[in-house]
Amino acid sequence: MTPDAAAFADAVRGRAAGWDLEGELPSDVRAAAGVAGLLGVGLPARYGGSGGTPHELGEVCASLGGVCSALRGLVTVQGMVTAALLRWGSGEQRGRWLPELARGARIAGFAATEQGAGSDLTGVKTRIDEDDDGSLTVRGAKKWVTFGQVADVFLVLGRTGGRPACALVEADRPGVELEPVEGQLGMRAAQIAHVRFDGVRVPLANQVAPPGFGLSHVAATALDHGRFTAAWGCVGMADACVRLAAAHVTRRTQRGVPLAEHQLVRSALAKAAVDAAAARALCARASRLRSDGDPEAPAATMIAKYAAARAAATVSRGTVQLLGSAGCERDSLAARFFRDAKVMEITEGAAEVAEMNIAAHVLRGSGANP
Repeated sequence: MTPDAAAFADAVRGRAAGWDLEGELPSDVRAAAGVAGLLGVGLPARYGGSGGTPHELGEVCASLGGVCSALRGLVTVQGMVTAALLRWGSGEQRGRWLPELARGARIAGFAATEQGAGSDLTGVKTRIDEDDDGSLTVRGAKKWVTFGQVADVFLVLGRTGGRPACALVEADRPGVELEPVEGQLGMRAAQIAHVRFDGVRVPLANQVAPPGFGLSHVAATALDHGRFTAAWGCVGMADACVRLAAAHVTRRTQRGVPLAEHQLVRSALAKAAVDAAAARALCARASRLRSDGDPEAPAATMIAKYAAARAAATVSRGTVQLLGSAGCERDSLAARFFRDAKVMEITEGAAEVAEMNIAAHVLRGSGANP
């Protein structure tokens, strides 16, 4: 049974602005999300999940995204790691980690980005060396790890013998050092951290898939899942902003006339509604293709994430404009989503990179040489 994300979102709605101001998603909320089943929607029941469809997972992320991007981000990063382990992990890894991650007993972090490797992860320099005693040693520094401050385990992208590789690294192992990130533009409650791995030793059994598969298979699966859930979260942000803008212009008067009676206001509201609806339609299309196992699903997911992030940015910006000074207040939802939406245009592949990949896909489909 798919968890009732809308009810969960309604229950915590009044606290979300405070989380953003405090820069923390409280531990009781993270635990409650696990108990409610929100962290295992896409996992099979045998691993503690609800076996939800891609569309059901998407609607969960839309419901949470319309309240707090960091809360949706928790579902996203947990899902990125579990999706990668479900597809590429060993039987022992799946049995050990997936049930605990599904119920929120452990929090995961995806440690991929580095100082010189952001949208292009082929440049990662973190080393995952196999030692003579059959263990692994991890050395490197990762940036912008969502929930890195509280993660219990990291899925780390690095290189083994020059080949891309991934390994699970428990946060309590000697040599793991955290640097909290505070006051960033958006996603302020996502407890982001820069993480250094200073000669961290882990068992060889923590290696996820053979060396050579780390980027093209393991990390690619995680990133594809991240784009999908982030896209749906952006739909939630856009929808929430449309509702907020509509309510404001209906109540607010200017010289005794509701703002909603002004042609320019109606035009802005109509454009916002269309942008949000279009993003939702593209996300629904990506969901259908993922359910069908269609080879076009990754491209459809990239298109949906690109469009939904752009819609969230455009609609939230327009909502701040319509709200005027109310949109600039410290606890303004529109302002919070305006900041978060800009982050969404960068994370899981910057908009400019997505444009290049989408164009290449279109050219291949037309028979042209990309």
